[in-house]
Amino acid sequence: MDSSEKGNLDQVKHVVLVLSGKGGVGKSTITTELALALRHAGKKVGILDVDLCGPSIPRMLSVGKPEVHQCDAGWVPVYADPQQQLALMSIGFLLEDSDEAVVWRGPKKTALIGQFVSDVAWGELDVLLVDTPPGTSDEHLAVLENLRKHKVDGAVLVTTPQAVSTGDVRREITFCKKTGVKILGIVENMSGFVCPHCSECSNIFSKGGGEELAKLTGSVFLGSVPLDPLLTASLEEGRDFLQAFPESSTYTAISQIANTLLSSLDA
Repeated sequence: MDSSEKGNLDQVKHVVLVLSGKGGVGKSTITTELALALRHAGKKVGILDVDLCGPSIPRMLSVGKPEVHQCDAGWVPVYADPQQQLALMSIGFLLEDSDEAVVWRGPKKTALIGQFVSDVAWGELDVLLVDTPPGTSDEHLAVLENLRKHKVDGAVLVTTPQAVSTGDVRREITFCKKTGVKILGIVENMSGFVCPHCSECSNIFSKGGGEELAKLTGSVFLGSVPLDPLLTASLEEGRDFLQAFPESSTYTAISQIANTLLSSLDA
């Protein structure tokens, strides 16, 4: 193994993939909030945003499009907080125009992802979360092949409650089993709607699909995150929802998911 490749990940304790069977289920939202929850728990966290189709995490963390610097070991990640406890490297930083669509064939995509995974100088991290493109494509295999040189603790799968979404995640579970990736758990996102006036939670889509899927496949159910207008606004504005609304039920849900994940990583 190339020493610089090993050097970039050998101080990273845990690597977790965040996967979804389809787009639009809030995978980047869950990645961002998990990272913030882990940081609030005193952990040093990194996010590797390899979603070529929609690298949205820089906006969610309000880091804009900074200039990416290089050191001897590779690209230097951007820090989203003054304490430098939350590091981010996004494929969006490398695209010349954020409004341009990435119209690349497979080999060019996989080559970039391969370089991207191995060439970021993370330093010491407790957890590295990898936000992947939706589906089970060449990009996933490129991420896996390059991270395997280090190790992958496993994957968190994100779904919404409806059967059409859980069906897609079932295929993602098959992908994980075929590629030898441990499933750390399933998160049901958009599980009910929290009224901004009375805080009552109503089930708009349905409820329990993620938990049912976890039971059927023998996976851990990490928890449910509701549709919360305060969370949506925080992500749009790049604010730390967990810091701003510690009394909310959504805060409790996200914190419990992060704590359960941490326990399984440290077990």
